[in-house]
Amino acid sequence: MNKKQKLIGGIIIIVIIAGCGYWLFGGSKKKPVVTFATTQVQKGEIKSSITATGTIEPVTEVEVGTQVSGIIDKIYVDYNSVVKKGQLIAEMDKVTLQNELESAKGTYDGAQAEYNYQKKNYERNKLLHEKGLISDKEYEEYLYNYQRAKSTYESSKASYNKAQRNLSYAIITSPIDGIVTSRDVEEGQTVASGFETPTLFTIAADLTKMQVVADIDEADIGGVENGQEVSFTVDAYPEDVFTGHVKQIRLGSSKSSTSTTSTTETVVTYEVVITADNPDLKLKPRLTANVTIYTINKKDVLCVPAKALRFVPEEPLLGKEDVIKDCNAEHKVWTYENHVFQAHPVTIGLSNGTYTEICGGIAEGTTIVSEAKAFSTEPEVQPAQQEQNPFMPGRPDRNKDKKPNKE
Repeated sequence: MNKKQKLIGGIIIIVIIAGCGYWLFGGSKKKPVVTFATTQVQKGEIKSSITATGTIEPVTEVEVGTQVSGIIDKIYVDYNSVVKKGQLIAEMDKVTLQNELESAKGTYDGAQAEYNYQKKNYERNKLLHEKGLISDKEYEEYLYNYQRAKSTYESSKASYNKAQRNLSYAIITSPIDGIVTSRDVEEGQTVASGFETPTLFTIAADLTKMQVVADIDEADIGGVENGQEVSFTVDAYPEDVFTGHVKQIRLGSSKSSTSTTSTTETVVTYEVVITADNPDLKLKPRLTANVTIYTINKKDVLCVPAKALRFVPEEPLLGKEDVIKDCNAEHKVWTYENHVFQAHPVTIGLSNGTYTEICGGIAEGTTIVSEAKAFSTEPEVQPAQQEQNPFMPGRPDRNKDKKPNKE
């Protein structure tokens, strides 16, 4: 190949490269078109919430037990029985307790008789000792017998009172007005009262007034306050939304551990008590509730999108005729009219990250700029419209060998 052929080949390569570059990157690009989204300053509702799970519980619930051991003789109530305060709900076998009472009564009577005798004997000899008719030794012996009889009498009296009280424990009555939610014994069953009082029944005071005890994560508990509005649902009635208010934030915390394949994390939660009216008795004790606590809930307040407070008119958003009238304020919103961006200083209140409360500085109904969007107006080049490089091989003409259709 001679020098002339090499020169021609090099020129062809350069032209091909230049053509490809123009094809890929060439052409004049139009300036992006900017559009401004606007919104009005208007009244609305600002909400922010946290979620948790909890358990439905009666407001007042009492576990009824017994302080004595024995056999359950009679049961007069069942699950869902409505009871009144003082109503007889069960009896224990009284034979053993009655025998213990009679034994204690006999001991008490004997100790009382001995005490009365020794007391009179002591008082009589005390007078004789004061007159010098008996010796000190004899007097001290009478005093000792009297004090000993008194101690025995008082001890037997306490044992007798205890036996009477134990017999009264065999009669089990309801401590409150309510409904039996749990019955844990059967007739003929033996209950043993040791270090822990056995539970026989559980009675709830009023199931039309329930409460939700929710476990709130330590990261969220700082935003929870008494009186905040709450909504919750239960799986039993997924279409119903129940409402209530935060009633109590318990200071006691609990820890639980969650494990993954690589780490173990300790989660600290606090119990929050939420009121829950239950007029239809749909809420059953121990149902799981999915709770939403509204930490921010302001209604009928002036508000704007939070992004409007972050908007700043600057290049490349500005047109050739646009003018900026700024102000020195920490918080401001912008209006745009007749190519003029006008800043308005505002005072803000609460914000949930999406909307922010406006406390002053701009009137209701004012149209403000919330954001700007820039996009290119250059049409997308379709493959069929791409310019063919003269130095690139052309596509085969598929219609070249086709014959015209016959009539």
